[in-house]
Amino acid sequence: MFHHSAKLQYRVKVDKPDPQFAMLLQQAIGGVEGEIRVAMQYFFQAMGARGDDRIRDMLLSTATEELSHIEILAHAVALNLEGAPLSVQEESAKDPIVNAILGGANPRHLLSSGLSAMPVNANGVPFDMSHIYATGNVGADMLANVTAEASGRTLASRLYNWTDDKGMKDMLSFLIARDTYHQEQWLAVIEEMGGMKAALPVPNSTPEDHEAMEHSYYYLNTLMDKEAPEGRWSSGPSLDGRGEYSVKQQPEPLGEEPKLGRARKKSGAQKEQM
Repeated sequence: MFHHSAKLQYRVKVDKPDPQFAMLLQQAIGGVEGEIRVAMQYFFQAMGARGDDRIRDMLLSTATEELSHIEILAHAVALNLEGAPLSVQEESAKDPIVNAILGGANPRHLLSSGLSAMPVNANGVPFDMSHIYATGNVGADMLANVTAEASGRTLASRLYNWTDDKGMKDMLSFLIARDTYHQEQWLAVIEEMGGMKAALPVPNSTPEDHEAMEHSYYYLNTLMDKEAPEGRWSSGPSLDGRGEYSVKQQPEPLGEEPKLGRARKKSGAQKEQM
């Protein structure tokens, strides 16, 4: 059961409506970096969370918070579209808002949604749930969540830099702050589980005799005209403590040349293939 408050989680104020910025805000709603993505990701991770009930509760609470962020952004989209006329025949068609609509904003805000938000990205493409990562492995899911929050915070920072509207900057500063905490939150789960060393490799329950460990810790340099880049990844102990990093500068292929048998009759191939 979910409960809803009539009030927004954070204030939303638009000083000057801007339909073009409304289109950009759609990315934060229905883009791959957006709030629909993280809300659904955390919900489905929660549905499959086994072991520690606290993790499931945390995922559910955060998913619900992300729904409130969708509401915040949807209200911001609608406020940025307020005042846009319903046809270019209206006298107000000379208004800069209409010029913005006709000059690059999303026409579906006028044609399909009645000047309100939609579950789409900034190009008008509906969110299709293909970027929902819920593996049932807490380590894998937490790492995916950190990446999701990092990309969302990057988008919110770009939107903040895009606008001069004080109200929109205030709203985005709140969303940036929440993305900060959620990154920390998911990393804290990994830390409580023993830290990155204990969590790696994911899944850490895979027996070592299931893994060809002679191939687990070398960097494969496939550059024909350059040496491998050197760094923490190329020498020294592995992050999981199970091995030592090394580099194969000119790796030899370990497999055979792939060859298939003749095509079967009635397979639609040419006679020469059979």
